[in-house]
Amino acid sequence: MSTALVLDVQRLGCAYGARPLFSELSLRITGGQVLVIAGANGSGKSTLIRVLCGLQRPQHGEVQWWRDGVMRAPAAASGWIGWVAPDVQLYRELTARENLEFFARVRGMPRHPAELDALLDDSGLGGRGDDRLAAYSSGMQQRLRYACALLHDPPFLLLDEPTVTLDARGADIVARLIAARRRHGIIVIATNDPREEQYADVIIRLGQAAR
Repeated sequence: MSTALVLDVQRLGCAYGARPLFSELSLRITGGQVLVIAGANGSGKSTLIRVLCGLQRPQHGEVQWWRDGVMRAPAAASGWIGWVAPDVQLYRELTARENLEFFARVRGMPRHPAELDALLDDSGLGGRGDDRLAAYSSGMQQRLRYACALLHDPPFLLLDEPTVTLDARGADIVARLIAARRRHGIIVIATNDPREEQYADVIIRLGQAAR
């Protein structure tokens, strides 16, 4: 395992109103590992993964992302993190390629058309890059979220319900992506699908100890 990449979580806690979702959560994940956050609907999986990527603040505790000896808090680590979730908003009036071009410009790293074609191919959208998203199925939109998340080749990949809306071919694409990306990075998966626990080096079941 590589220690050049580290996710360090220290005594993390978050509640929904008066109801605690998780408390005093501590763990350390290093390069090459996959962390799976498992639990039923409403157990706090999505909250935890949003805290890890800086989209939500915890009540207490700290999250540190380390890369080659440099530490960043989640709010400052967006350039290191790829994020895929069902609620990631895409632009239905644009084509898939135009969505990728837009997000690449927002990140300040425009991509060559050939690079965008490769991302579309890897996501199972080859030949459909010039179709507007209004014509895309929910599964095709989920595939495009993966392409958008990988635009900047992030070392850390956070997946909330990674295969939601995907058919068997889409799920196979995700499985291959996880196998390839884990070799040189860290992946965090939030899921209530027991089949996706197969990817885990470390599993958290909220309210239980990690193993």
